[in-house]
Amino acid sequence: MILDDLEQAATARHLTVLGGFHPEPQDAAPANCKTLVLLGPDEPAFWPAFTQSPEWQDGAADPMDRWSTRVIGDWADDLDATALYPFGGAPFLPFYSWALRTGRIHASPVHLLVHDVAGLFVSFRGALALPVHIPLPAAPPNPCHSCADRPCTTACLSNALTPAGYDVPKCQAFLSTSAGAGNLALGCNVRRSCPISETSGRLPAQSAYHMKQFQGG
Repeated sequence: MILDDLEQAATARHLTVLGGFHPEPQDAAPANCKTLVLLGPDEPAFWPAFTQSPEWQDGAADPMDRWSTRVIGDWADDLDATALYPFGGAPFLPFYSWALRTGRIHASPVHLLVHDVAGLFVSFRGALALPVHIPLPAAPPNPCHSCADRPCTTACLSNALTPAGYDVPKCQAFLSTSAGAGNLALGCNVRRSCPISETSGRLPAQSAYHMKQFQGG
C-alpha cells in the first residue's frame, strides 16, 4: 500500500487525506497502528454527495457523524484497519494533537487549526489506524509563517475569536443577531478570512449547516 492508493480511495468516498504520521507510544494511537491518517471532506464534491446519502435523507439526528461512521468504518474493514472518530462522546480521541503531528496542520494565530490546502476550514470526519508503515512525504511549510497580514486575527465581527482566546457563548449569541446573519449563512468570518480557505472549495451551504449546528439549531 502507498499513499497514492489511499488518496485515490479517499476521493472515491468523497473524502481526502489531510495528512498522516507514524505514531509513537505517547500519541495514544491503537497498539497495532504503524501509520495514522486523518480524513476530511473532499471539497467541493463532499457536500452534494453527502446530501444524497441515506443518513441525510432519513431525517434522523447526527447525519454527518452517522455517514462518517458508515463510510470510514466500511473502508477500515476493507483495509484491516481501525476506524477512529472525533465524535461519540468522552473520552474524546486526541485529534488536535494528531493533526499537529502530521506536519500539514498547524495552530493558527487564533489557535484554530489551519491546513495547507483546507486552510481554516479544515475538519475531520475520522481517521484510519493502519497496521502497515506507509512512507509519507515531507510536510510543506507552515502557511501562517508567510501570511504577512494575518487577517484571521481581526476578522471576527463580534470580537469573540481573537489571538487572546475564544468566547464561545459570545459567538453563539452574535449569530442570533441581525449582524450575525451573514456568518450564519456563509460560515465563520475568521475561517473565511484565511487566504487558503478562500481556495479550499468549501461550499456556503455546508458552512451554513455547520454554523446552524454550532448555534444549537
